[in-house]
Amino acid sequence: MTGVMAYRHFEDWQAGRGFSPMVQVWRPYDAIAPSLPLAVVASEDQLFPSHYGFDFGALRSAVDASLQGRRLRGASTISQQVAKNLFLWPGRSYLRKGLEAWFTVLIEALWSKRRIMEVYLNIAEWGDHLFGAEAASQRYFRKPAARLGGAESALLAASLPNPRRFRPDKPSGYLLMRQQWIAQQMQRLGAGYASWDE
Repeated sequence: MTGVMAYRHFEDWQAGRGFSPMVQVWRPYDAIAPSLPLAVVASEDQLFPSHYGFDFGALRSAVDASLQGRRLRGASTISQQVAKNLFLWPGRSYLRKGLEAWFTVLIEALWSKRRIMEVYLNIAEWGDHLFGAEAASQRYFRKPAARLGGAESALLAASLPNPRRFRPDKPSGYLLMRQQWIAQQMQRLGAGYASWDE
């Protein structure tokens, strides 16, 4: 059980719902269609293959936007999201961000990029009490994650910023626009993508 799963149980208990079951099916990296990690990189963290856990350019942009009064946007890398999802809880606090940075350094030091991505794809939240690519693929597309196509992978990746709100099986206009943008980024990134994946 991950930190985010435990937090979801806590939310259930707090709301008086008891413990709703979590749906998760672990799949090794090679049992997930290659289009899904590419879609996630295209959507969430295009510097993932080359950074060491942090995208300082994105962090700087997020801070600048916040200082100018614009909407706060995320700057977390996939490695940071693994640290948060695996060991911590959702939410914004300096304590959580500090712990997240510490775990991110450890993850990047101890795991390969392939392992980080494998863990990410298996613990990411893709809906209410729904975790991992296999469970999401089965629920939304009625097929194993190994058989996801590029458009389906882009749609799953498009839902990640708010997976409890966006439904890949009932995509809003916004989600479809994000899917198209991600698909374009996937084409652009495709050639150089395979090097970290080996």
